[in-house]
Amino acid sequence: MTNLESIARKITAILFTQQSLASAGFIAAATLNSIVGKELSQHADWAGVPSAVYLLAGAFAAFMWGYVFDAIGRRGGLTTGLGIGVIGSGIAFYAIAIHSFPVFLGGMVLMGVANAAVQLGRFAAAEVNRPEHRGRAISNVVIGGTVGSVVGPFVAGPAGKLIGVWGIDELAGAYLVSLALFAVAAVVVFIGLRPDPREIGKQVAEKYPDTIVRSRVVRSMRQIFSQPAALVALVSMVLGQMVMVLVMVITSLHMRDHNHMLGDISIVISAHTVGMYAFSIISGRLADRWGRGQVIMVGSVTLVIACIAATFSPDVLPLGVALFLLGLGWNFCFVGGSTLLADQLSPDERARTQGFNDLLVGLASAVGSLGSGFIFAALGYSVMAYLSAVFAMVPFIVAWIWMRRLTHLVLPV
Repeated sequence: MTNLESIARKITAILFTQQSLASAGFIAAATLNSIVGKELSQHADWAGVPSAVYLLAGAFAAFMWGYVFDAIGRRGGLTTGLGIGVIGSGIAFYAIAIHSFPVFLGGMVLMGVANAAVQLGRFAAAEVNRPEHRGRAISNVVIGGTVGSVVGPFVAGPAGKLIGVWGIDELAGAYLVSLALFAVAAVVVFIGLRPDPREIGKQVAEKYPDTIVRSRVVRSMRQIFSQPAALVALVSMVLGQMVMVLVMVITSLHMRDHNHMLGDISIVISAHTVGMYAFSIISGRLADRWGRGQVIMVGSVTLVIACIAATFSPDVLPLGVALFLLGLGWNFCFVGGSTLLADQLSPDERARTQGFNDLLVGLASAVGSLGSGFIFAALGYSVMAYLSAVFAMVPFIVAWIWMRRLTHLVLPV
């Protein structure tokens, strides 16, 4: 094993650890955001507002983080982001304790900013690994969310009971847990992420120059996303995220309306997040072996099936299966799209382009979260799921068209 490979393995392991801790914190909060939104605002159609604010803040912050990561490095950027998450979750906890919806939204803003930084960690793993291992490197970081998918939802109930003893609303407990997990993750990154992935990425690019991007000219965003492959990557991540958020965000409120307890809701959300993260090790390797386009197409079809299945029954088992498939479809679109985008970029284009990509992904998430509450209130859960299925078909279509054109280009005349 070369020295660069050894360093890459260490960096990927640290990024996996911080992803595990941070995702547990974010998922613990996300499990209850729509319920807290309804409780604090006293309006059911405002249930999706906290998640929308969280996602909008993350969307706009993602573009900023791209430049921050270039200026102070990946280690400094991730540590700063996690520190902001500590503050944001503390504000959210306080807001629930004093029953203030505006203050809670302020906490959501900071948590969204923090999540934007954490999500860029997957690209840091890609840049320190050689091209043929990028898919599995990204998946090895994303799979850290498996820990979050198990720990996050299940701490909501016990933490709430503990907080209840103090005379505070049980919904606040999950946000206190988030604070602690973000703090631990910040320490792990600050101590362990050395050398900085930014510097190792430049060395990897010099050693393995035979990639799609050979030019030393730094291209504009318009030039990059005018390339079909980059556009397919963007569409798959943006719409995959929007569809996942549309259905996931409102499912907890849908279940609450059918008299399910927090334990039942946690089981369904946990099944969803297991689907999102646990199979990353497979999707990343398939992206390296089958190709990025095929993985995106599989993800798109899985999302369609999940959206339709979510309408069958409000019971725990059917919803758990549907939400698991929703997470799995998102994973294939997300990992396949992230890997395809990483293939298209030179070292000097990475952070800002990936930040811009995550800006658009976050905006789509915010639209999905905000829209889910209003569509649910006006038309019901089933109509929202069917609309989501329509959007879920788009990544399949664009990937199929791109792959057909690519096949024609390589065929002999």
